[in-house]
Amino acid sequence: MISSIADGLVRSIESVGDTISETLFEPVIRLGVTGLARSGKTVFITSLVANLMDRGRMSSLAAAQEGRIEAAFLQPQPDDTVPRFDYETHLGALTASHPHWPDSTRAISELRLSLRVRPTGLLAGLQGPRTVHLDIVDYPGEWLLDLALLDKSYAQWSEETLARLQDRSTAEDYRAVLASVDPVSPLDEPTAQRLARSFTDYLNAARIAGFYDCTPGRFLLPGDLAGSPVLTFAPLPAQASPPRRSLAREMERRYEAYKSEVVKPFFRDHFARIDRQVVLVDALGAIHKGPRAVEDMRGAMADILGAFRPGTNAFLTKLLLGRRVEKILFAATKADHLHHLQHPRLTAIMQALTRDARDRAQFAGADTAALSIAALRATTEEQRSHQGRELNCVRGHLLDTGKAAAFYPGELPQDPAQLLGPARAGAERWLDADYQVMSFAPAPLQLRPGDGPPHIRLDRAAQFLIGDRL
Repeated sequence: MISSIADGLVRSIESVGDTISETLFEPVIRLGVTGLARSGKTVFITSLVANLMDRGRMSSLAAAQEGRIEAAFLQPQPDDTVPRFDYETHLGALTASHPHWPDSTRAISELRLSLRVRPTGLLAGLQGPRTVHLDIVDYPGEWLLDLALLDKSYAQWSEETLARLQDRSTAEDYRAVLASVDPVSPLDEPTAQRLARSFTDYLNAARIAGFYDCTPGRFLLPGDLAGSPVLTFAPLPAQASPPRRSLAREMERRYEAYKSEVVKPFFRDHFARIDRQVVLVDALGAIHKGPRAVEDMRGAMADILGAFRPGTNAFLTKLLLGRRVEKILFAATKADHLHHLQHPRLTAIMQALTRDARDRAQFAGADTAALSIAALRATTEEQRSHQGRELNCVRGHLLDTGKAAAFYPGELPQDPAQLLGPARAGAERWLDADYQVMSFAPAPLQLRPGDGPPHIRLDRAAQFLIGDRL
């Protein structure tokens, strides 16, 4: 306890020092980028950095449009123990003669982009350019969902998880393994490992099937913790008073160790220091998978926001209470899979999906927004005649074959309630529509000097997230 208090005091003093330094000298914007699997975090960061360094396509970023950003350059990130985001490799994958999508986020990483910016307003003639540091922190969204576990006991987590498993075909194998064990029997390590492996298999299958409530997140992305006791537990039916050294007691102990040794350090060392956040969402993928996936994603967005400490980051607030996330952007990715005429509908769906989460953040004083974006545009638009009607299509190269193809995904509804209604009601499928999704490969790029990669509304996202600090 004394060690924990001392550690907290040291971190508070360091936070105060950082806050004073940032306020009086070179300001730092710490931007968190997260999202659930296949939402495009790596591409988002790569394209954002490339377009901040070559700003020809950033007309909606006021400081770029006004020509006040004089230079942008990469520097070593301030956290020596955090891996660097491999920007050069990822950009090379997207700009090669035969481009391909970079590898997905598997762990936390960081990148510092420093901008030399001329001030505006009354200070423009009195001060020279100043340096603003943008620290971009990339972390898996699965880890973010784990923060909700901090307020749950093992019994609560097990009860909620097992209730969700009852009607999911992806959990059949785990239910069978669970039925073969006695929770109050003496701990047998092979049995514990068999339960953990089967539960991990379920989590991976559930994520592929479109479910988003896949915690603990490190079971999906274990890294160097793979095989350790802290990742060798699983939910069990409630037991009134399991005996010492029983399977149930050991599962509870390992669950608590997971929270204290994995989840809390992530929150303390990384997440609690973020003051701007973008949450990337593959809304089109969820719509394609059906109403249950949409409802599950809506719940996940609410859980994700519950992990934030939204509010304003005034100088005294940061000194006394620590950082708070003051701007949160929910971005529906892959907007280039739709004709631009459907983008307002996708944005409206995104706003409806995140309504509960955004209301809570705004009540706490945070500024929130929802956008439909494509960090890297992989398609072009065209019209095709089909059965006497004109269809607004997109054309690109298919990811699996490389062949060029025109694609019509279907019409999204003007009223988002036509999607959210069946989703909340637990419908198995959409009654009057069939929403398609296609995977496109990145298009070969021919960039003019001063232009970053082509995108859709990435500049508007940047203006919302960091424009007020430039």
